[in-house]
Amino acid sequence: MRHKKQTIWGGRFTTQPNEKVRAYTQSHTFDSRLYRHDIRGSLAHAKMLKKIGLITAKELSEIQKHLLAIQRNIQTDKFQWRAELEDVHMNIEAELTRRTPAGEKLHTGRSRNDQVATDMRLWLKEEILSHQQLIRRLQNTLLTVAQKNKNCFIPGYTHLQRAQTVSLAHHFLAYVEMLKRDFSRLEHSYDITNYCPLGSGALAGSTLPLDRTFVAKELGFIDKQGKPRLITNSMDAVSDRDFIVEFLAASALTAVHLSRLAEDLILWSSAEFNFIQLSDTFTTGSSLMPQKKNPDIAELARGKTGRVIGNLMSLLVTLKGLPMTYNRDLQEDKERLFDTADTLRLSLDLFADMLSQIKVNTIPCQIAIHDPNLLATDLADALVEQRIPFRQAHHLVGSAVAYALHSGKTLRQLSDQEWQTLNPTFLKVKHLLTQSPYQQLLTKKTLGSPNPKLVEKEITRWQKKLKNS
Repeated sequence: MRHKKQTIWGGRFTTQPNEKVRAYTQSHTFDSRLYRHDIRGSLAHAKMLKKIGLITAKELSEIQKHLLAIQRNIQTDKFQWRAELEDVHMNIEAELTRRTPAGEKLHTGRSRNDQVATDMRLWLKEEILSHQQLIRRLQNTLLTVAQKNKNCFIPGYTHLQRAQTVSLAHHFLAYVEMLKRDFSRLEHSYDITNYCPLGSGALAGSTLPLDRTFVAKELGFIDKQGKPRLITNSMDAVSDRDFIVEFLAASALTAVHLSRLAEDLILWSSAEFNFIQLSDTFTTGSSLMPQKKNPDIAELARGKTGRVIGNLMSLLVTLKGLPMTYNRDLQEDKERLFDTADTLRLSLDLFADMLSQIKVNTIPCQIAIHDPNLLATDLADALVEQRIPFRQAHHLVGSAVAYALHSGKTLRQLSDQEWQTLNPTFLKVKHLLTQSPYQQLLTKKTLGSPNPKLVEKEITRWQKKLKNS
């Protein structure tokens, strides 16, 4: 009889691992979250073993009954995890075997190598769909804020210097577009994850007549036409972690986009900008300075982006020197994957909540866009329409800005005589400086510009798209 602390693989060994080795190599403390997917894979594998005649109908029934009972015990925190059994797979299998002799047949034709690869793919497919739903929710929130503030105008910035007038809605729609790409990258990530490795064994398949197609269908590794999708090389099946890297890469870019949005919110909520107010619900105070209202959620999201990027780099470095096929180094993939998924899921959820409660301060926004220098490019374009070459027009407007600054005036305060002296053509176009922001933006002709009519169409288009997605 096996000693209670003897490992599942201990038949070859005469002594047990050092206790420090057990602690160093165990993974059940983090891979236990895969229990549903491990049991799901085991149920499908058991059905296949029955189908090919390697277990009886009674044995299948016993395996099914006790696996589901084990799952309920785990869900209700009644399951006793054992460190000497190393991981989620062996803990569940050992408990199954304790409950029924049929449990000893479950691992027939299966290795932990293809088992864990299957579990990870099943887990990640669910996670990707969950993240896509959160991205859609954030997009919808951004659209709601954009629609509500479509007639609020702010400076657009380059180099964090005022550049040209845009609408707040146009600014938020830029993030809707970024999230669209994030959603698409997750679609690709799902597609390459949706292949079944089970039946590949440790690395070289099996001499048993395992029905891999049956298992793939049972586990939902199918294409849009319902055809099974199998990894066709057994060595690649157990060593591939590209699907995790793809998810980590897509997640890192999504986190970068959230970080950029966080930076905008941090800047806009500062006293220097004062374009928005964040709800008290999503800010914190200072332990020393009673007047402070800190945008901590946005700052933490910006900071956690470094973790998400680091997880991607960590796994890439882990993989870069591995020989074929499975190596224990691959155990390090899980904590990187789980941390990224958890971090990004929470960030996406919180951002949707936080944005739904922001308040736009219209007066500071109006003051900011009153700066006539925001119209310098429009003024140069107007000169071009008067047949002045753009480089000359650019120079003329630049000279006018320099003259106004030197004179202690704004462009709007220059007299007709001063415009005449700078260049008589200015007299034909200076009326642009007196237009409202709305009128100014209506002059934008290019698709994708902040022309209010185009922005309205974009909001409507996105609302329809998200409603039907």
